[in-house]
Amino acid sequence: MELRIFVEPQQGATYDDQLTIARTAEELGFGAFFRSDHYQSMGSVDGLPGPTDAWVTLGGIARETSTIRLGTLVTSATFRFPGPLAISVAQVDQMSGGRVELGLGAGWFATEHASYAIPFPDVAERFTRFEETLKIVAGLWDAPAGDTFSFTGEHFTITDSPALPKPVQRPRPPIVLGGAGKRRGAALAAAYADEFNTPFVPVAEARAVFGRIDAACEAAGRDPQSMIHSSALVICAGPDSSVVRQRAEKIGRDVDEVRENGLAGSADDIAAKLQTYADAGVTRVYLQILDMSDLDHLEYIASAIAPHI
Repeated sequence: MELRIFVEPQQGATYDDQLTIARTAEELGFGAFFRSDHYQSMGSVDGLPGPTDAWVTLGGIARETSTIRLGTLVTSATFRFPGPLAISVAQVDQMSGGRVELGLGAGWFATEHASYAIPFPDVAERFTRFEETLKIVAGLWDAPAGDTFSFTGEHFTITDSPALPKPVQRPRPPIVLGGAGKRRGAALAAAYADEFNTPFVPVAEARAVFGRIDAACEAAGRDPQSMIHSSALVICAGPDSSVVRQRAEKIGRDVDEVRENGLAGSADDIAAKLQTYADAGVTRVYLQILDMSDLDHLEYIASAIAPHI
């Protein structure tokens, strides 16, 4: 099982905070640094000093790291037109030497759209726009060099695009989709995704979702084993209960709630719970780090938990 680090900068983080986490994660051997793509904090936190743009941030981090993979969980299709999104991600892939992955979703947080003049249509339209964005981004990247790409959809039309720039990774950077894996989303995943993520759900629910994704792959004539199964889970780890409790309190969570719904406890506790996800077919876990100032937390995970899994 691969462990990746996942942060939520909209809750309050500068670019330098994120760079420090990414560099530390790289030094400690984690597989990737991923960040959310949101423009406003959630809950009671003030989110100071304010949001940072995900792809601007990842472009900077790409130039200041060398091996760790970089990506989003997940970029909202409402935030950018599909053509410019394909350009931005391809450019960051070039800047990183081919280390980028695109997590893409339909968008859900109405408040941030209202706060920054981003249109927020109803859920049916958002999903259709998301589907068209996915098809366009993949199509632009997949188009052979020298060919043009065209697309006609309900919301977006592309006519004879030069389909440039190309990402370093060929045929394209990995695409990560996620959610409940219902009929329409599962079919899209089977067609376009390299990885499907179940965010913050119990292992039984994750297993059910992956069953639907595997069935969609089979229906599409795709080998289900070609789809990476991943989960995202909040973590509060430590060598003793007092440290674990302090880490939970620091992020405004009850330790027992984190233990039930995420990962909390000693290395042995967490390794045992991660094994249940592995038994459900999960091969990659995004560890949600909400206190970005606690670098000792990353050190403990890398030294005490990672060797067990």
